[in-house]
Amino acid sequence: MRDYTNIYIDGAWVASDGSGSIEVVNAGTEEVMGSIPDGTASDVDKAVAAAKAAFDSWSQTPVEERQKYLVRLNEALQARSAEIAQTISGEVGMPITWSTMIQAGLPAGNMQTFATLLDTFEFEEEIGNSLVVKEPVGVVGAITPWNYPLHQIICKVGGAFAAGCTVVLKPSEVAPLNAFILAEIIHEVGFPSGVFNLVTGTGQVVGEAIAAHPDVDMVSFTGSTRAGKRVAEVASQTVKRVSLELGGKSANIILDDADFEAVIPKGIFACYLNSGQTCTAHTRMLVPNSRYDEAVQIAAAAAEGMQVDDPTKEGMHLGPLISQAQWDRVQSYIQQGVDEGAVVAAGGLGKPEGKETGYFVKPTVLANVTNDMTVAQEEIFGPVLSIIGYDDDDDAVRIANDSLYGLSGGVWSGDKDRAMAVARRMRTGAVDVNGGSFNIAAPFGGYKQSGYGRENGVYGIDEFLQTKSLQL
Repeated sequence: MRDYTNIYIDGAWVASDGSGSIEVVNAGTEEVMGSIPDGTASDVDKAVAAAKAAFDSWSQTPVEERQKYLVRLNEALQARSAEIAQTISGEVGMPITWSTMIQAGLPAGNMQTFATLLDTFEFEEEIGNSLVVKEPVGVVGAITPWNYPLHQIICKVGGAFAAGCTVVLKPSEVAPLNAFILAEIIHEVGFPSGVFNLVTGTGQVVGEAIAAHPDVDMVSFTGSTRAGKRVAEVASQTVKRVSLELGGKSANIILDDADFEAVIPKGIFACYLNSGQTCTAHTRMLVPNSRYDEAVQIAAAAAEGMQVDDPTKEGMHLGPLISQAQWDRVQSYIQQGVDEGAVVAAGGLGKPEGKETGYFVKPTVLANVTNDMTVAQEEIFGPVLSIIGYDDDDDAVRIANDSLYGLSGGVWSGDKDRAMAVARRMRTGAVDVNGGSFNIAAPFGGYKQSGYGRENGVYGIDEFLQTKSLQL
């Protein structure tokens, strides 16, 4: 049990002005694993005041000194890696093997990348008779999701720290315990008071207060498109900068010259990672109509071969979803797919055999899906793959781009040049070409209703900088 009774403001653990608490439930056991304060708007006021007071000094701290803080933070994250992995495995349901690699590994990797980039990052350049200076935007309100909780926190906090900004963080109330570990680490590392502040609570109260606050200079939000629209609306009243990383409905195009037996199981993995609770999940598999039945057969066999098991067990299996609400949501989408004419080729409704406790879902493949169906247009956030047929490359690109979203995607071909030509036509922020791996130094963000702004690498530092020109 991790019961946190205080929030972190101005370098100290202090009581929230709210009297309530929020329970955190273990996704695998359905038992309460901790609790956090249910914060208030007045808590946000105090945190923002602390961040504003700390900004002048922190923003003027030499880059080399800020870098040292990031290096020590990275070292401390690595030292508590096992604890972080175990905590997030319980909160989210990701099996411990994956959680160690991803939920604990990626945050440390990102922090190391930000620290290293400060060796060469250019904060100034001369253009004619002007000195162009990049300056920290100010107080950043970071509002983060539950699916990769600490990774998304570090993408924002690490980039903001590197830029010279101070931060008020509101983590997801569904998976917040890892944020308290981070606050403990930041305190132990010795960051100046007010540079980092943690206020927990609901989006409707704490999130809204951050987005609306006149002394918050920028809001960086990751979450649903619905919530992102609300953040942008509220933030617009004070004309603050907003960065949004929202939903996705990514298409994975399997061209007719690809090795189906090899690449379709990899497409299943790209859909099912973190039990499908990934905004970049390749949930629409586009296959040529001439080989449609073959593709469905291979995909169904791969899905049926996926093991679903307890998150505490080692191995490359799937864990549960994060909550009962998410389980109900995924079930309703599977049913709606069937109601609209899709055929269950693997998986389907209900829990896997022997998994009555925990929010487990059967790895599911839906065939006979057309791109106008709900399951092809809306983000499900579960291990549900929709297979859609196409006639030729142009038709595949048309279907892939026929979406409100544009966060990620994939294309597979035996001809690299052909794959690249298709990838360039996909209107999305990232495309995996023939299984290209995730790069934490490359920019990450979306097109269309998947949001705007970029995270990771130099782009993740740039996002928190203003540009000033001094005419000499």
